[in-house]
Amino acid sequence: MAKHRTDNQFLLQGSILAAASLIVRIIGLIYRIPMTRIIGDEGMGLYTIAYELYSIALILSSYSLPLAVSKLVASKSIIKEYKNTYRIFVCGMIFAVVVGTVSFLVLFLGADFFATVLNNDPHAVLPIKVLAPTLLVFSIMGVFRGLYQGKNTMIPTAISQVIEQVVNAAVSIIASYLLVRNFSASENVAAYGAAGGTLGTLAGAAAGLLFLLLVYIAYRPVFKRQARNDRSTYVESYGDIFRMLFATIAPIILSQTVYHISGVIDNAMFGNIMATKEVTYFDSTVFKNTVPGSLYTAENVRVLLGIYGNKYRNLSNVPVAIASAIGAAIVTSIAAAQARGMDGVIRYKTHVAIKFNMIIAIPAAVGMGVLAYPILNMLFPGSSRLDANYLMLGSIAIVFYSLSTVTTSILQGINKLKVPVINAAISLGFHVVMVFFLLKFTSLSGYSLVIGNVTFALVICVLNWISIEKYLDYKQEILKTFIIPTVCSVIMGAATYFIYKGLYSWTGSNTLSTIISLIFAVIIYFILLILMKGVTENELEDLPKGGAIIRFLYFIRVFKR
Repeated sequence: MAKHRTDNQFLLQGSILAAASLIVRIIGLIYRIPMTRIIGDEGMGLYTIAYELYSIALILSSYSLPLAVSKLVASKSIIKEYKNTYRIFVCGMIFAVVVGTVSFLVLFLGADFFATVLNNDPHAVLPIKVLAPTLLVFSIMGVFRGLYQGKNTMIPTAISQVIEQVVNAAVSIIASYLLVRNFSASENVAAYGAAGGTLGTLAGAAAGLLFLLLVYIAYRPVFKRQARNDRSTYVESYGDIFRMLFATIAPIILSQTVYHISGVIDNAMFGNIMATKEVTYFDSTVFKNTVPGSLYTAENVRVLLGIYGNKYRNLSNVPVAIASAIGAAIVTSIAAAQARGMDGVIRYKTHVAIKFNMIIAIPAAVGMGVLAYPILNMLFPGSSRLDANYLMLGSIAIVFYSLSTVTTSILQGINKLKVPVINAAISLGFHVVMVFFLLKFTSLSGYSLVIGNVTFALVICVLNWISIEKYLDYKQEILKTFIIPTVCSVIMGAATYFIYKGLYSWTGSNTLSTIISLIFAVIIYFILLILMKGVTENELEDLPKGGAIIRFLYFIRVFKR
């Protein structure tokens, strides 16, 4: 049993990072409530445009650095080549500074082009320029995170993420408020408000980097001592390490670029196509001074993008944070296992990672869909039925994005780096054609983006699944991984709906009823999951605090001796 738990060490590290990621996402939701009130859906639409462009620039420059550095560091650390580990860190830092600086200048100097030509909205220039320096800061921060993750500890990354988001939240709210107040007479006031939000992102990244730098200073003597004690006979040249780094980074960059560029393409298509279409009756209910049949204005487009990006995407991405964390942990874990030729361990870790993610993602999707309107009105009072419809329709994307994220990480961990690129590119091609058709030839408006978001992740899931079966000679267990969690989630969803309705009719408070309903949903789901044997006592024991969970389940007689 001890060996079994050791094999699942990545779950512990992934859970630490997942907990931090969830805290970060929750803080992100909370601070966007006052931000939305300050700058409105129009300002959040500009923020979404700027952030999508920043995300693509980040992926092209340095988003892959933590993953690439951690993968290389893990493969060298497991065989105690500490000198090579340090050289990987140095090469990664040089790469980060050079590429981060170039990407910062490209986004800053090209802000007018990206906003005006690509997105048909010159008001997005200011928030893009304010956000641009974050690229350099994040590049350097990514190398530090990769070093620590490769050393099999997610704690520095987890703490830095929380610090980053806390500072981001505080600065975003304060800066947005001050800029909106000081430029309230400007016709570009929404852009100033969005710039306050992007300034928060920059300040948060700087705070996170400062923490990681302090950790490095504290542990630098340990790293130096390990390098001095390194007795390996072969030390890689810096040229060889740069080549390894590029060989690892390039396919990850391509994969992540294709994976995330869909948002930029969607925004560009939406802004340009919707300007030629007539406002639908349902969309007109969320616009000011707009009647059905009139053409969509730039302000109308910003409002819809604000609802889609700030409310639907932001909420649905919260549970996906768990998959991202497990994915980051499993890459280094699988890379270490592959360095030792442990194919059976790799298949076992694949099974555990996929099952763990589905146990969380499936009920999250059902719960988000069932309580879409109450959750939105709790977080964003005054949300419309349109906002809720986006979330109800698109909540299933939580499952597909979670599965596609973890399967992509598995493929990267076994050095099939080009496969996720090809799979994502195929999905992107299908996605662009479908979203263009829906926007151009139907009256679905923002629903087209939601449908495209769901199908994009679904196609990647299917292709990744086929690839994993091929390269690992692996078959995923279906009953306990998918069917039982789905059955439990459906029962939980129905119960949660009626619990909410009953509580709301009794208390009249949406917030209180929603919170209590969500607590009951979690309890109902996990009791059902255990009673239906979707998870075993041995599997629970492998989780962080698994022993305490098991003792509690015996205490309440869910488990019986």
